[in-house]
Amino acid sequence: MVLMVEYEYRVLHFPRDASRGDVRRVLTEHAEYGHWELSRMRLYWGGARKAWIRRKIIRVRRTA
Repeated sequence: MVLMVEYEYRVLHFPRDASRGDVRRVLTEHAEYGHWELSRMRLYWGGARKAWIRRKIIRVRRTA
């Protein structure tokens, strides 16, 4: 039996005037309290940032 890991994704948008410290703080809060992990970060030409975060979907199986 092969178990596939499923992820739930969320996209966060940061404006160009958001500092690196602010972005780090938001991502840290999501990681600590929501069990999210950073999947991808993209910096756009104008200075805006977009971050994709993910977390595992835990499926509970019946044992009986």
